[in-house]
Amino acid sequence: MAAIQQRTPKVGFEIFTQVPRWFFEDSLSEPFGYHPMLTDIGLAQKTALVEDMPETLKRLDDFLPFDDFRVQDTASQIRQLECQMVICDIAPMGIAVAREAGIPSVLIENFTWDWIYEAYLNDVPELRRHIAYLGEVFNTADYYVQTQPVCRPCQVDLTTSPVGRKIRTSRQQIRQQLDIPDQAKVVMITMGGIPWQYGFLEDLVKREDVYFIIPGADSSQCPDIDPLTGTGRLAGAGGVMLLPHHSDFFHPDLVNAADAIIGKAGYSTVAEVYNAGIPFGYVERPRFRETQALTDFIEQGMKGLPITEAQFQSGTWLAFLADLLALPRIDRNDSYGADQVADFICALLDREQ
Repeated sequence: MAAIQQRTPKVGFEIFTQVPRWFFEDSLSEPFGYHPMLTDIGLAQKTALVEDMPETLKRLDDFLPFDDFRVQDTASQIRQLECQMVICDIAPMGIAVAREAGIPSVLIENFTWDWIYEAYLNDVPELRRHIAYLGEVFNTADYYVQTQPVCRPCQVDLTTSPVGRKIRTSRQQIRQQLDIPDQAKVVMITMGGIPWQYGFLEDLVKREDVYFIIPGADSSQCPDIDPLTGTGRLAGAGGVMLLPHHSDFFHPDLVNAADAIIGKAGYSTVAEVYNAGIPFGYVERPRFRETQALTDFIEQGMKGLPITEAQFQSGTWLAFLADLLALPRIDRNDSYGADQVADFICALLDREQ
């Protein structure tokens, strides 16, 4: 959306989602319409690394098949808003709404949920009916875009580089704002926006040679939290900074300001680390089907080291942190995936008009 608005500011967006409004306010430069609405189930999570399949099945049973009245009502709403196209970031409901409204749909994915659910059939065979239904819906998209790392390559209209938000503020400026020396080694720890209780904070405090930035950390782990910003530094450790999930810092800028990232190998993090070209200590999720495509992509086109969940939980990954920091940064010359998608969609809009 941001890349499209850079090319054609007159293009507006009506966003139907349960993602918080502030995420789009932070990411987009132009006004947009925001409509709180459940459009997708995905996976229920016990933690950032452990999915809850019984709860996932329960939510899917409540949500699928799509309620005809809800689809018709949403289609009527987007016709009144004079929408000309529906872009679906994995969520298949948009495809059904676009078809009802008589306008084209664009599916953008690196996996689809029917493919993800197949990995759980042995444990939850009841997923089979949802897999079949979702597969039919996904197959009715008018245009199809896949973004690397692609999990299940197929015949599509466009395949792009990783799609992530662009860096806005220089590494030096971010470090100045965080009161971090320009030549210091900086490591950011992230679990992709899902709250996490870090059991190794005391070990970080002891590392006087490295600064650590932890967005989305549980504020209860730091007694000295600024009530206005939600930001805090652990007592006696100027080098360990905890930031709230929604902070004053744009997440891709924090990634770019670091010398290495430690965290869950989720798509958004992989894309942002890839674009910044910095080393990635990636925590694998062996049971999650997307993981293999992500780790293959990291090993082939990025610099990084794998971290098991046990190593991450215990903090033993600190023993090879120096090896991670010694890996070189990669200067990216390829185009942003978001720009590639934006060019494609702008061309589609011109053609439709």
